[in-house]
Amino acid sequence: MWKYIRQYLLFAVIAALFMICEVLMDLLQPGIMSQIVDDGVLGVNNGGTANLHLIWILGLQMIGLVLFGGLCGSLNNVFVHISSQNIGNEIRKDCFRRIMTFSFPQLDQFGTGSLVTRVTNDITQVQGFVSTFVRGMIRTSMLTFGSMYFMFRLNLRFGLIVLCAFPFLVSVIAFCLLKAGPLFTRLQTQLDAINGIMQEDVSGIRIIKACVREIYEKMRFGTANEELIKTQLKTLIIFAFMNPLVNALMYMVVAVILLAGSYEVGNGRTTPGTVMAAITYTTQLLNGILMLVMLFQNISRGFISWKRVKKVLDSEPDLQDGVFDGRTDIQGEIEFRDVSFAYPGSSQNVLSHINLKIHKGETVAIMGATGCGKTSLVSLIPRFYDVGNGTVLVDGVDVREYRQEALRNKIAIAMQKSELFSMTIRENIVWGLPEADATLLKDAASIAQADDFISSASDGYRTVVAERGMSLSGGQKQRISIARAVLKPAEIFIFDDSTSALDLKTEANLYQALKASHPDSTKIIIAQRIASVRTADRIVVLGNGSVSACGTHEELLKSCQIYQDIYHSQIGEEALRA
Repeated sequence: MWKYIRQYLLFAVIAALFMICEVLMDLLQPGIMSQIVDDGVLGVNNGGTANLHLIWILGLQMIGLVLFGGLCGSLNNVFVHISSQNIGNEIRKDCFRRIMTFSFPQLDQFGTGSLVTRVTNDITQVQGFVSTFVRGMIRTSMLTFGSMYFMFRLNLRFGLIVLCAFPFLVSVIAFCLLKAGPLFTRLQTQLDAINGIMQEDVSGIRIIKACVREIYEKMRFGTANEELIKTQLKTLIIFAFMNPLVNALMYMVVAVILLAGSYEVGNGRTTPGTVMAAITYTTQLLNGILMLVMLFQNISRGFISWKRVKKVLDSEPDLQDGVFDGRTDIQGEIEFRDVSFAYPGSSQNVLSHINLKIHKGETVAIMGATGCGKTSLVSLIPRFYDVGNGTVLVDGVDVREYRQEALRNKIAIAMQKSELFSMTIRENIVWGLPEADATLLKDAASIAQADDFISSASDGYRTVVAERGMSLSGGQKQRISIARAVLKPAEIFIFDDSTSALDLKTEANLYQALKASHPDSTKIIIAQRIASVRTADRIVVLGNGSVSACGTHEELLKSCQIYQDIYHSQIGEEALRA
């Protein structure tokens, strides 16, 4: 954490100095009060005659110390917040940057709910840990040991009484913290689970309602929430027992000091003011110890949260960047050389010994049964995953040798699931090319067959899209996603079943417009419908993770059994639409 603390160390040091001043003011006051009682009120050193003038002078001194201490405390809070908030800000930004470099398997490993918890709740706990440490550690340490020091200066016996109670206090606190420590880790894990359920249920609320599963989800969330509450209650109960025990021990110390003080005063070895000061210091010591308890509690939670955040910060991206900048004489050529691939954590290959070359400007369609590896195959081109065996080449260069940014700048993708952001339609389309002007924007929307419905909206391209595109139909979301891909000046276009919600006429118009506007770009189309791919230069048929056949529509009708089965299963529907 030093990496982040040192950037704002000056503010933390200033905060610490102000805290030292504040606590010193608190520690000086019991001594002054003792003098007021002994010399001002009782006149112990003045033959029993009260000294009103001394009371006024010492009283004004106390007021001045209180005001100065309050000012120091306020300034301490200001500088503590400056340091802790900025440290939290730097950690949160670094954490988010690191998450943006994670591969898909790494994101799956952490889980979305857990990452959200770490970037929000855990880093907030770390901020609290920093501020508690800077403010609380100094205050509690000085109050505890300062009170002990002044107690010994006042009266050795009083100091020894407090010192005898100290091991019992430390034992109680240590026992409770040891019991509560593991619960803090469990709390954060359970909070991850609740965040995960919340995210799933909010995202899938339509499916939940359609399947009438509200009660089940309420029970699932309730179960997770009850587990969290149980853990929280266990933690609170531990500290609920600890605080009265510490209080009881300290008040026993106060009682013993009063008893010993009465004998001391009676024997003339001490004064009532000294006894009052000793009780005040004991109270300050009690406050310091109780604050120390809360301090250790917050530090324990903050340290556990820091370990969880640190795990994200220390995680190196699975996909290491290459050095190639992407400039080649060839543009848009793709080759798979004996490629085999299995998802991380699985021993079963999704793709096996794929050999395929796609030339510049060619339109290649990929078909096959559900689960045959179509999406997995195209995901290897922008290097969303690394191959297990073999090589994927783009423009004659292994994709692992590219800088990921350079590689992905060559490629535009319209995915199977349309991902839209809560912003305007225009902002969603220009997401991959923010500098695009109005002409490029409109051209891309026209190619995607989206301009008509966008222009007819009340705010046109400035229409705000609801979260995850909920305000749009499936076909509208797909066309906006396609427009976003088409706008990008890419050498390779990948359409991963991204026209499934479009009717055949709109889809045909889209591909025709795309071919006319980007004749030299390579196009890869994954589709389920024969009508979507029959005009492609080549159609690749996948079966059980390998290439079963490759050819034109007419060639495959003659030679490929899988393609023939797909064709005959769809031809009736297509004939009706023709």
